Amino acid sequence: MEERDEILEAIIKRISMLIGVDEASLSEETEFESLEMKSVNYSQLTTYLEDECDVEVPFMEFKRKATIGEAADYIVELVEE
Repeated sequence: MEERDEILEAIIKRISMLIGVDEASLSEETEFESLEMKSVNYSQLTTYLEDECDVEVPFMEFKRKATIGEAADYIVELVEE
């Protein structure tokens, strides 16, 4: 579970930086829809995760994840492949 926690933390930190919200206001239950992220934000986030986790992150598949927790689970799956 440690790896998932690190990925979750990385996603939260990056989203906080990209859209200018406090990290403390984000959790794994936070829905992407509520953040009103633009496509460019998703693109920046997936590129960051690709660099950090050394995996290829399919943009459209990632964008279908409803919550930050679902996104973290998806990245864990990719890392473990």
